[in-house]
Parts: sequence; C-alpha cells; structure tokens
Amino acid sequence: MSIGNKIYAGLRGDRTIWTVLILLSIFSLLAVYSATGLYAYQKYGGNMEAALFKHLVFLGGGLFLTYICYTLHYRQYMRISPILLIICIPLLVYTIGFGVEVNEAKRWVEVPFIGLTFQTSEFAKLVLIIYVARAISAKQEYIKDFQSAFLPIIVPILIICGLIAPSDLSSAMLLFFVTIGMMFLGRVALKYILLLLFLGIVVFAFLIILGEVYPGIVRSATWIQRLKEFADPLAEGSYQITHSKIAIADGEIFGAGPGNSVMRNYLPAPYSDFVFSIICEEYGLVGAFVILSLYVLLFFRCVGVVTRAPKAFGAMLVMGLGLLLVGQALANMAVAVDLVPVTGLTLPLLSMGGTSIMFTCIAFGMILSVSRYIEKAA
Repeated sequence: MSIGNKIYAGLRGDRTIWTVLILLSIFSLLAVYSATGLYAYQKYGGNMEAALFKHLVFLGGGLFLTYICYTLHYRQYMRISPILLIICIPLLVYTIGFGVEVNEAKRWVEVPFIGLTFQTSEFAKLVLIIYVARAISAKQEYIKDFQSAFLPIIVPILIICGLIAPSDLSSAMLLFFVTIGMMFLGRVALKYILLLLFLGIVVFAFLIILGEVYPGIVRSATWIQRLKEFADPLAEGSYQITHSKIAIADGEIFGAGPGNSVMRNYLPAPYSDFVFSIICEEYGLVGAFVILSLYVLLFFRCVGVVTRAPKAFGAMLVMGLGLLLVGQALANMAVAVDLVPVTGLTLPLLSMGGTSIMFTCIAFGMILSVSRYIEKAA
C-alpha cells in the first residue's frame, strides 16, 4: 500500500468530503498558477513560480488546519463560541476604524511583526455560525418565545452582519441569509425569522443613510454603482463582466487548454474574484460542470451528515458551514456569468487569498470533525 493510500485509509469521517477537499485543492493549484500571469509580472517580475509557491504555502497551511480541526471534538467549538464572539466584535469595530484599505475597502487588519494582512470578516463568518448553532441547540424544543430568540440569536446576527456590511456587503448578506436558513432548520418560530428580516432591512437602510454622511466608512456609493452596472451592461465600469463573459464564451465545450487563457490579462483579480471565468476559458463547459458538481456534492454530503448527527449542535454547525461554503461558491459563479451584481466573494478554496483559504479549510475541518464522531458513535 502506498503512503497516499495509507494516509487516506487512516482518515475517518465522510470520505466523499475528504475527496472533494483534495480535488478542489488540486484544481486550485492549476487555476491559480494559470491565472496569476499578470499578477506575477507586477509583483514578482514575471516569476509565476513565486506566486504559485505563495499560494501553495497558504494552501498547505490551510490543509494542516483542516486536519487539526478534524481531530478536535466538534463540541469544543461550542464551548469557546461565546469567547470567540467577544473577540470578534471589537475586531470588526477596529477594522472599520483602523483597517488596512485596499481598493477603497477596509476589510483587513495587519498582523503585527509579520506584515501580513488578515480579513476579519472571514473570521467573523465562522464565529457567528458556531455561535448561532450553539444558541439554537441550547433549546432543543421549538423556539417560540421572545427571550429564547431575540437576545441569544437575533441580536448577535444583527451586530456581526451590521459590522461586516460597511466594507463587505456581499459577505454580510450571505452570512445573514445563512443564519436565517439555520434558524428555519432549527425550528425557530417564523415570526422571529420575519422579525430578523425586518430588522435586517432597517439596519441596511441605516447603513445607506450613514454612507451618505460618512462615505469613507460605509461604501453605499459602491453598492449603488454596482447595481447600475448590473442593470446597464454598457455602463462605465462594467468591463469586468464583459471580459468575464468573453472568457466563458471562448472556453466553449472543452476549453482552450491549461495555461492558454487570454482574458487573465484583462480581467481584474482573475486569480480570486473571477477565477471561475478563467476555469471556464481553459477547461470549458466540462471543467465548469466538474467544479459546480463538487460543490453540489459537498452540500448533499453535508445534508447526509446532518441527518445522522445525534446532537443538535453538530447538525446545526454542519448545515451552517455547508450553506456558507456552497452559497459563496454559487454566488461567485453567478457573478462570473452575470446573474447577480459584482461582489467581492471568492470561490472557496479555489481562489487565491490567504485568509479565505485558511478559514475555508477550518470550515472543512469542523464539518469533518462532526462526521468523524458520528462514525465513531455508530
């Protein structure tokens, strides 16, 4: 038996999810290496291997975190979730006030001494899902009273999403609807889900007004501009979607072949926000279908884990993380094919980006931890 087979045989939990993780990691290396031509020229003087090595380091570190999270009992995440929430809120406030600004958005904070930046919204997404899973599972029965729904669930969702939204509306909206899905599956009374929706609209309206007064804090002008670009393909700034659709059309059925993308030299962030367009151009409709199938397969395997989970927290955690990962993937693909306005959401695990890869891998590790202990209890 080879070393690879021995390692695979020693892994517990859902083998299909492990396979999806490995395949997405391989596709990530191929896609990023091909899409970083212009980026490597600008940052490393044309040394594409340097860009690939940086991505490989983050991917390797992320997979190591997957294994660490997989080995921990998933109930440990429930115990530390209130502490993580307490850390998360001031971190998001600090990001709004003192974060590193990139492309007119303050989404990052600089890690002291090492000079790397850290996207706090990625951390906040995981923290809120863990916390909401804990709050829902604490009430095994149908949650129908105000005291059980408002302070423990609704208020933290509004605070976290409200703090993420000023600089990263797409992440805030995705997280908001994922938590609504968790509440629905967790048998929270419909009137409190509707209350959360109403309060979410109120917070969003408040942010738009705040953006008129403090445009440096809330990017409401950017939100409006992207809606205009989506409504009018000829509007100034819609070149991103135009070149994305050109890349997809050029790929046809089987693609132009690995490394033969032309639009990578025209698309902004072809290695992150529009990596799916490059995959379509180089691997065609077949490659796009394979990538989409992997995320859909991940979702259905998560549903399978949820149906077998003996504890409510494990089920809610897997469902929340599964909805987050697959929802983000579908949103990224929808942007590439011009179904929704442009967002800053990356394609989980496939896009280049240290913070995104790390927390995606942590999410995989948590899902696999739940599946591992279900298997052990069986």
